[in-house]
Amino acid sequence: MSDEKAVSKIHPEGERQTEGSQTMEAVTSLDTFAGKIQFRWAPEAEVSSLGQMPFFIEFLKTSGLFENWVEDCPLRYTSPNAPPKRDVLGTILLSVLAGHWRYAHISALRGDGVNPGLLGMRKVASEDSVRHGLSALKEEESDAWLKKHLKASYEPLLEEAWALDVDTTVKPLYGRQEDAKVGYNPQKPGRPSHAHHSYSSETCGW
Repeated sequence: MSDEKAVSKIHPEGERQTEGSQTMEAVTSLDTFAGKIQFRWAPEAEVSSLGQMPFFIEFLKTSGLFENWVEDCPLRYTSPNAPPKRDVLGTILLSVLAGHWRYAHISALRGDGVNPGLLGMRKVASEDSVRHGLSALKEEESDAWLKKHLKASYEPLLEEAWALDVDTTVKPLYGRQEDAKVGYNPQKPGRPSHAHHSYSSETCGW
């Protein structure tokens, strides 16, 4: 028998087919600011947009990114009735990750009884607390604070050879959606659209 036909298969051909309902995954242990929790996937259960937030919270705790970001924030309160700084910043984080773009949308987070606690928050701050907190920040201090932590998120990459892949998707709009721009659109020339940019980096062994 020829050795050419005796080639062992390393990768499976296509995706594995599953029949019937999938069994539940094994329990995953996650480390959060509220301590260790047990996470289990339920294939038939409905999941919110922040359903996988515990995994990101574990990353934030392990890396120290959230703790340092909150600690360095120049937001200071003098009133004993003011909300904790962690609650205000944690509310902003959850709101941004939920896709909110207005202060009024923050009220939708009040129904989340899991993620705020996992971030070490006491409760979700009100939209007024977030608005007043941000307006109280001095421009120079807040600018230095944000630039410091933004730089920390990409600075280690500059020590390695890497490539940035950019993918732009044009989404035509029908109406007057916020931030819509009239630009080049191969399918609908002149129609307002959103241009979604996706970035992915890959370390190169050059």
